[in-house]
Amino acid sequence: MDNILLSAGLAFLVTFFAIPVIIQVAKEKNLFDEPDERKVHKAVIPTLGGLGIFAGFILATLMGVPVLNSFELKYFMAAVLVIFFLGIKDDILLLSATKKLIGQLIAAGIIVKFGGIEINNMHGFLGLNEIPHTASVILSIFTIIVITNSFNLIDGVDGLAGSLGLLTSLVFGTYFFITSQLMYSVMAFSLAGSLIGFLIYNFSPAKIFMGDTGSLIIGLLNSIFVIRFITVASDPHSAMPLASAPAIGFAILIVPLFDTLRVVALRVFNRRSPFSPDRNHIHHFLLDLGLSHRVITLICLSANIIFIALAYFLRPAGTSTVIGALATAAILFVGTIYYSRPKAKTIATTGDENPQIIKSHKILTLAGETADRD
Repeated sequence: MDNILLSAGLAFLVTFFAIPVIIQVAKEKNLFDEPDERKVHKAVIPTLGGLGIFAGFILATLMGVPVLNSFELKYFMAAVLVIFFLGIKDDILLLSATKKLIGQLIAAGIIVKFGGIEINNMHGFLGLNEIPHTASVILSIFTIIVITNSFNLIDGVDGLAGSLGLLTSLVFGTYFFITSQLMYSVMAFSLAGSLIGFLIYNFSPAKIFMGDTGSLIIGLLNSIFVIRFITVASDPHSAMPLASAPAIGFAILIVPLFDTLRVVALRVFNRRSPFSPDRNHIHHFLLDLGLSHRVITLICLSANIIFIALAYFLRPAGTSTVIGALATAAILFVGTIYYSRPKAKTIATTGDENPQIIKSHKILTLAGETADRD
């Protein structure tokens, strides 16, 4: 317990005091996220908040994790370093989607091959249990990459990605503490402490953004946490075994994960690149309703907590049933918000000779905001 409290407190302090320095350096070096027609903010804002999150997390984790029985830690830190340099370069110089994907594949490969984080059992999902090693490696790497990018894609309004990352890290950290997974618990609470320190500066109106550096690190760490959670929770000999563990893990990450899977599926269905930007994320729909960033964050957080509770209480029904129920509820949740948005208005205008029918879509704005920064 002392290690966890030390790590969380140290992570908070490092990040809290690092962020103002980062903001000052960003101003002096002109390292800003420039506003354009797609972005919410109208002022230049630094995007290097992930540097503070990284510093707090790394230092606190290395200080708090005991040396014994923590051989995986060096591989996790190696993967985090890969993602850190990938993100920091993208925040400053921009990277192509292909280069970012290659970097993520390297980080995921380190985690699976050397860190031992692997999905080798479906635990009854779709009637599957043990799966072949090759399929296990492919599925594990795919899962890590999807979750890593899900936090990057949900980072669209002030405080949202950080708040969701804080919720997930607290849930995973608490479970790991109960089940005596000290290394993972320290990592999770270190991330939570860093995010609290960051969110003080990121809530609307934000003074700094986490950028790709922060969102990718949060996603990568949560991919490690959820796969380890499923492994431990599915073990009947663990301190707290849970039926339908994969479904509960899905519920913990459901807001960023389901939103990402839905948006990417829509892009592929419409024959567009999965990496092409659009306004189909859940936070875009909520922005169109005229809601503030704080309200959007509260709605998404509340929905995530409800989904976790739903999965927990439905867990005796089995993994496939619970995941099906969660997916159905998520579709209804997003669909309700989508169809609640202002509808397109048709305006008839008469020219000198021929009448014209002009269709315009009304996008509600808040304080001059017109679109998301993602």
